[in-house]
Amino acid sequence: ALSSIKSINTSIKKEDEFRTYSITDTSERVIQHYKDMRTNQTVEFYNRMEKKYSFENGAYRRLMTIEEAFVELENYIDASDPDMDLPNLLHLLQTAEGIRNAGHPDWLQLVGLLHDVGKIMFLWGDGADGQDGYSPKGKQWALGGDTWVVGCRIPNEAVVFPEFNPLNPDMSNPQYNTKYGMYEPNCGLDDLKFAWGHDEYMYRMLVANDCSIPREGLDMVRYHSAYPWHDKGAYRHLMKPDDYERIKWVQLFNKFDLYTKDGNNELRGEKMKEQLWPYYLGLLEKYGLGGKLKW
Repeated sequence: ALSSIKSINTSIKKEDEFRTYSITDTSERVIQHYKDMRTNQTVEFYNRMEKKYSFENGAYRRLMTIEEAFVELENYIDASDPDMDLPNLLHLLQTAEGIRNAGHPDWLQLVGLLHDVGKIMFLWGDGADGQDGYSPKGKQWALGGDTWVVGCRIPNEAVVFPEFNPLNPDMSNPQYNTKYGMYEPNCGLDDLKFAWGHDEYMYRMLVANDCSIPREGLDMVRYHSAYPWHDKGAYRHLMKPDDYERIKWVQLFNKFDLYTKDGNNELRGEKMKEQLWPYYLGLLEKYGLGGKLKW
């Protein structure tokens, strides 16, 4: 049951030391990332990315295994995350192992392993689209970072760096800059378009490959970066009644995602090769994600 699932903090940081954002205390790269993100993430951009990364009618960009995707991600460093200066692969293993060591279901462990793999979009992206690759100096504003709902007013009280909200072109468009914008009241979570990033892409990739991870796990993948929604209480006027149960699972997952970012936690090398990777290969097979997949 959801109520029986516990979180874990494997980092030396205290919980209130995570996710600290301010113009004076945050690194310049993170500030610029969110300025770019707020400037460029619009309804038009979402629609363009949705088309570019479509899986409709059998479309895909490359066939590769999850293991091959990890090789591509080996040197990727997140430009938007002030808590982490370590490869994403290590963070993913930390998250998965934190969930596993706490004794939680194997599908939840697998979500921990896969939740950030959508950053693989950099293979097909470029700087103009905020997806230009390995370097933390690169433009990554459509790969990572806190997401918000495009197509309605950006809530100043719920996003980091709200001073950048006026830079968003949609906030000058009366079709999009109101409380409801282009949405109907209580339309439900699945009708909302969150700023495009690795979350949405990876969710769509998992669905396109017919994986059997339960909906709770797919929600964790799709919405874990939506901090204004699951952490700050925004968008309740757009939620359906059953969305309130769904948000609890995303909140649970984010405790592991956040509090296992430990730069001293060494999970690479022989331990990963001999102990960890065979275990997770088994989970990938179990949930329909073994072998070559559509990306």
